[in-house]
Amino acid sequence: MAETSDVVELILQDHRRMEDLFREMRSVEADRASALREFAGLLVAHALAEETKVYPALKRYKNVDDEEVEHGEHEHEEGNKALLELLEVREIGSEEWDAKLEELVEAVTHHADEEERTILNQARENVATERRAELGAAFREERERRLKADCGSVENVRRIVEA
Repeated sequence: MAETSDVVELILQDHRRMEDLFREMRSVEADRASALREFAGLLVAHALAEETKVYPALKRYKNVDDEEVEHGEHEHEEGNKALLELLEVREIGSEEWDAKLEELVEAVTHHADEEERTILNQARENVATERRAELGAAFREERERRLKADCGSVENVRRIVEA
């Protein structure tokens, strides 16, 4: 995958990786525990980086819909709740696990699809390339910082959901 600093492309790359991880978590052949660990960290780091570095900047553009941005933040909360429920299931591959995984897939897929159609398309059309690169660098740095801090641990996800 080509190295990019465009915030829109970085977010899209994360969305595609999440889809890959969903496939792994559904597969009996895959290391589902490992896929869930990677997914949990990526989802939380991605959402926090968007909320702290990307969304506030995009709200300043008149052609980027503030309501869509706020709706995106609300959907992050839904994704975090669904993630916590899956992380709390004791047995990977149990019926409960499969059900909670599908709830998580639905919440995250819905958000990613909506974000891509609204916020990201608006950003691509209305935010200059240089600015998207600056936002991309800030997004990547914040995401990496969160990942290093094990942001996807069940304890941290619980803290985020309860906050």
